[in-house]
Amino acid sequence: MVSPVPPMHAKVSVQRANSPRGKCDSPEQEAYLHMWRTYDLLKALEEQVFDRHDLSAQQYNALRILADAAPDSLPTLALAGRLVSRAPDITRLLDRLERRGLIRRDRRADNRRVVAVSITWAGTALLDDLADEIVACGHRQLGHMKPSDLRLLVDLLRAARAPHERERRGDA
Repeated sequence: MVSPVPPMHAKVSVQRANSPRGKCDSPEQEAYLHMWRTYDLLKALEEQVFDRHDLSAQQYNALRILADAAPDSLPTLALAGRLVSRAPDITRLLDRLERRGLIRRDRRADNRRVVAVSITWAGTALLDDLADEIVACGHRQLGHMKPSDLRLLVDLLRAARAPHERERRGDA
């Protein structure tokens, strides 16, 4: 009987479709790996800014969303749905911001299950303090590219994620 799994010392040959150099299994994989590598490099620059303010990118994103909604508040789940990246534990993210006095949470009188989140004066002040650093970080990340190339990049990235965003929302 032949084992379906080759022994550890056996060399396995995999045919790679459309990859003359043999680096990626497909053009889709190559594109994805380039996006991942780019994200990793650009995120490192962003983390330098946020680390100086003891903030994560998701916390910053939440503060920006709340500042845009101000003076109104947002229900926790609505805030979570607007974040750039998923927050599996939105409660813990908000706990950290609340401990620092950057947000306020209130239970709605008409529905005690709904928690409304709003930005505080301190949260707004922190965003104001960060504004110039965030712009400078964006220039370090992508300032070497022409505006027309940036527009094309944005359009291509939107097209790449569009069907998956529809699936996530349940539109598919």
